[in-house]
Amino acid sequence: MAPRLLLAICVCVIFLPLGLAATSGLRPRSFWDELASGAAMLAFSIFLLEFALSGRFRPITGRVGMDVTMRVHQLIARTALVAALVHPFLYRAEWNPPYPWDVTRIETVTANIGALWSGMLAWVLLPPFVVLAIMRGRPNYTYEAWRFGHGAGALVICGLVLHHTLSAGRYASAPFLAGFWIVLSALALASFLWIYLAVPLLQLRRPWRVEKIRPVAERIWQVEITPDGHRGLDYEAGQFVWLNIGHSPFGHRENPFSISSAPRSGANLQFLIKELGDFTSSLGTIRPGTRAYVDGPHGTLTIGAREATGIALIAGGIGVAPLIGILRQLALADDPRPRILVYADRTPKQLAYRPELEVLARKANTEVVFVLSEPPPGWSGESGLIDRALLGRMFGRAEHHDWLFVLCGPPQMLASVEDALVGIGVPASRILSERFDYD
Repeated sequence: MAPRLLLAICVCVIFLPLGLAATSGLRPRSFWDELASGAAMLAFSIFLLEFALSGRFRPITGRVGMDVTMRVHQLIARTALVAALVHPFLYRAEWNPPYPWDVTRIETVTANIGALWSGMLAWVLLPPFVVLAIMRGRPNYTYEAWRFGHGAGALVICGLVLHHTLSAGRYASAPFLAGFWIVLSALALASFLWIYLAVPLLQLRRPWRVEKIRPVAERIWQVEITPDGHRGLDYEAGQFVWLNIGHSPFGHRENPFSISSAPRSGANLQFLIKELGDFTSSLGTIRPGTRAYVDGPHGTLTIGAREATGIALIAGGIGVAPLIGILRQLALADDPRPRILVYADRTPKQLAYRPELEVLARKANTEVVFVLSEPPPGWSGESGLIDRALLGRMFGRAEHHDWLFVLCGPPQMLASVEDALVGIGVPASRILSERFDYD
């Protein structure tokens, strides 16, 4: 799906209820009453649309990038939150049962608690729901618990809002608008069931098992899994999957990890994983043969058919994982284009696959540059950070402006490197990165 088409569909879905309400034939109320109803309809349509944006549907994420869909998910959620919270206070009509002569409820807003209770409960649940969403990644709050709670909480709130809309909404009395809400809610439910029921069932049919696990740097492990009874996964170098090791796929105890192996290296998948305090702290205890499941591939941090006279791979810390997969794939495919890997970390002990990278660097068209922020005495490589001065020395010539620059690392590093590359004349269209941490 093209990005512009996705944007057009989202806009149509969000604003379609307003268009349907305008053609319902009901006489409009005061400006503030119409604004209140419009805000409520916009909020509800956004809430339901969010299920599709966060559902890992590859026809969507494969073209625009999962980082883009998740960013849109977060931004429009804020709009929906504000609209939902303020809309009850915008009404100016009387909160009374409809008058006998006011069959279309122009002069009143229903005060029937049987129609209002669900909306009131959803309104109360929204703030803590948002707070829990913001707590993603906080200590003592696992990704697995956050993900299921976020999805189930959204489903409950949308169910309450649907009841409130159909029982209290003035415009929902029109059959075609009521049908719109029911259909869109059904699609949101189907999206939820796809992720939490259908995908685990499909994973059961394509299990994997752990081949081996070994440390490759300080607090960094290589995890290798092999397909169990199937041919494996079709993916591109640079993509990632949600990996579940040792648990039922229905438990959703999975985490996203970039694939560090190359498609041409065989059916096995390799991952470069850093200990971060969650389940990754127990990687060393996992035994070979342990059952594993994957959901993927996802991501657009891939070279694919992109035209470029050279490839620059710029990594910070564990962000080197997908870039090593790309570098390996280029080597196995005998790609003639020159490529440079710039790999930054704090100390030499934290550099993963250093011996392999030094071997790859001996190829005529490959260069590997290590950058340490805390170099030991006698270090002969680059020191400090990947800044404009370093990038200018390496990629400041005009010939580099036609290269493809692939970035992966911490958010602050990505922002500074992107600014530095643009500052030395690299077109923004030649810079490729993915971000999954937002404000």
